[in-house]
Amino acid sequence: MTIQHLPQAAAWKFIILVGVVSLFSDMTYEGARSITGPFLGTLNASATVVGIVAGLGEFIGYALRSVSGYLTDRLGKYWVITFVGYALNLLAVPLLALAGNWQVAALLILMERLGKAIRTPARDAMLSHAATEVGRGWGFGVHEAMDQIGAMSGPLIVAVVLYYNGGYRAGFAYLLIPAILAVLVITIAARLYPYPQHLEVTVPKLETTGLTHPYWLYVAAVGLIGAGYADFPLIAYHFGKAAVAAPNWIPIFYAVAMGVDAIAALILGRLFDRLGMPVIIGVSLAAALFAPLVFLGGFDFALLGMVLWGIGMGAQESIVKAALAAMVPRDRRATGYGIFNTGFGLFWFLGSALMGVLYDISLGVLIAFSVLVQLAAIPLFFRISRDLAQARNRQAA
Repeated sequence: MTIQHLPQAAAWKFIILVGVVSLFSDMTYEGARSITGPFLGTLNASATVVGIVAGLGEFIGYALRSVSGYLTDRLGKYWVITFVGYALNLLAVPLLALAGNWQVAALLILMERLGKAIRTPARDAMLSHAATEVGRGWGFGVHEAMDQIGAMSGPLIVAVVLYYNGGYRAGFAYLLIPAILAVLVITIAARLYPYPQHLEVTVPKLETTGLTHPYWLYVAAVGLIGAGYADFPLIAYHFGKAAVAAPNWIPIFYAVAMGVDAIAALILGRLFDRLGMPVIIGVSLAAALFAPLVFLGGFDFALLGMVLWGIGMGAQESIVKAALAAMVPRDRRATGYGIFNTGFGLFWFLGSALMGVLYDISLGVLIAFSVLVQLAAIPLFFRISRDLAQARNRQAA
């Protein structure tokens, strides 16, 4: 088949359409994520259980992406794999309304993360093809902003339900509506763009034939960020247990973080296209300060901590992925994203599980671990930046 070169307008249409899918899907599972911590608490789960479930869920959500990415590159079935993943990812959420104990709820939380593991490498690879034509940082930033509009709306929907005394179960049930809408838009996108890999016309300047040394350093560096990044279910558990905020305010805190995430993704995406790796370094330094604010502060400082947490999340879902595309060859893009996410998920799981245990022992130790592990990534980012600059100089010579 002859590859049809599509203009930037087509690439933007694709990015926006996939952004709408992400908007509805994030509305669904981020709405649920805003209350899974305290919901597990009502089912008599301990902080250790919450930390392990959250961490294991993230690990599953990342670890299996290497398999999904490999299969996507081998089979070229972008949309089939994406659709199956989204179906699992989204439909597990309203089923939480029926969970009778924390074990069943934990299983559904893990199922939701499994769906995300299946669909993410294919989706990110499709986005990377389109974003190459419009600027990787900007393309991923716009997608992340749309993604986070949904991530902000979902917790607000849940907050309204809780405010009117609907309870956690009612909150999960209402999230069936955006889940169905997301599946419908995926179907439309697949019909309009059956071959999304054809969106990438421009060959990246640093195109390689394999996974390079900077790539593996990058996996390690971002993994350290993940290890020290407390998952929101544990943060929400703390807000509930320490009475930092009323129950209906907890999802609003999360919505604020998601709104900050959306704005940060747009700004950071533009900056990254101009400045490159130093933007990731700066954001990593700032975001590392969220832990003492959310775990030691009262209402105001905890809210400020969630703002920093949201900035860090915005970077992870936009410019961190944009930078990765330059380190992976075009025909191994899904595999590269899959392996990267597996490494990130492993670090995230180990860090989340440990922080859940540390919460029951000492908040001070938990905070020290979170901050120091994230800061340990900074020297690696400097090394990666130097190596990539040297590679560009060699190609220019």
